[in-house]
Amino acid sequence: MSLTIEGKEVRISNAEKVLWPEQGIRKIDYIGKLLELAPYLLPHAKNRLLTSIRYPDGVQGKSFYQKNLPQSAPSWIPTSTWHENNYIILNDTAVLAWLGNQAVLEFHTTFNLYTKESYPVNLVFDLDPSEGQTFEDTVEVALLIHHELQNLNISSYVKTSGASGLQIYLPVGGRYDYETARKINEFFAVFFSQKYPGKITIERSVPKRGKKLYFDYLQMWQGKTIISPYSPRATQSATVATPLDWYELEQGIKPEDFTILNISERLKTKNDLFQPLLKENTGQDLGFLIELIDKSKVHL
Repeated sequence: MSLTIEGKEVRISNAEKVLWPEQGIRKIDYIGKLLELAPYLLPHAKNRLLTSIRYPDGVQGKSFYQKNLPQSAPSWIPTSTWHENNYIILNDTAVLAWLGNQAVLEFHTTFNLYTKESYPVNLVFDLDPSEGQTFEDTVEVALLIHHELQNLNISSYVKTSGASGLQIYLPVGGRYDYETARKINEFFAVFFSQKYPGKITIERSVPKRGKKLYFDYLQMWQGKTIISPYSPRATQSATVATPLDWYELEQGIKPEDFTILNISERLKTKNDLFQPLLKENTGQDLGFLIELIDKSKVHL
C-alpha cells in the first residue's frame, strides 16, 4: 500500500507488523500517530541533522542507529552532509511518514541548525537519574534548578526525555557558539553540584555517582544529539518526549503519562509548550554570566 502526502508517494510495507506488543500498536497505527504529531514534532526537528533509531522488529527486537540516508530512499528526501555522513533533514510530513515506515521509533536531532553549525539554538541541561533513583528525585532537582534560574531572571522550559530523565532548555536564540555555550553550561553544572552536593553530581564515572542526579553538561556539543520534543521513545509503554508546564512537575507526573496513544489529546488542550523556543526574539542575553565567569577566572 502507499500514501500520498504533500504530493509525494510514501510506500508502506508490513503495515500490520506490531511495533509495541504491549500496546498493540501496529506500524500503520504508528504512522497515523506520527501524522498527528507532525505539526508539533517537525518545527523542532526542522533544519537539524537527524540521527534516527530503527527497530525493524519492534521495541522488543534489535535496534540500530542510522545517520546516513539509505541508498534505497526516495530522491525527494532532503539531506545535508557533515563529517562524511549524509544526514536526513526532517522538514516535512512525507519524510516523517517514510521514516515511520522504516520503523524509526526515535528521532534525535542536533542542538544546532545545519545552516548554523557552530551555534546551538538553546542551552540544554540534561538531567539523568543514577541507579537507585526515582523519577521523583529527578523532578525535585529540576524544580530546584528552575527556582535558581528564576532568581536570576532566566527563562527555562522543561520536557520529559520520554525515558527516566528531564531536560531543561534555556532559549538563547543561537547567539553563542558551542565553546561559550559549554562554558555557561559547565558554570551552572558546577554551581548546582556545589550548592546541592547531596543531590547533584557532575561525576562522569557511573559507579562514582552514588545516588545523585547526573547533570550532563557535556552532551550539548556540535555533532551530538538530543531526543527531539514530541519524539516517540522505544519504551514498552510507547512514551513520548513531552514538553511540560513547570507546575505539572509540582503536581506530580511520570514519563508514562505521555504516550503515543494519548499525546494528541494533550496537544489539543496544551498545544506546543515549546513553541516559544521557535521564536527568534525568545533568545535571552546571558552576557552577565559570561562576565561573571571571566571575572571569577574560572577556567572551563
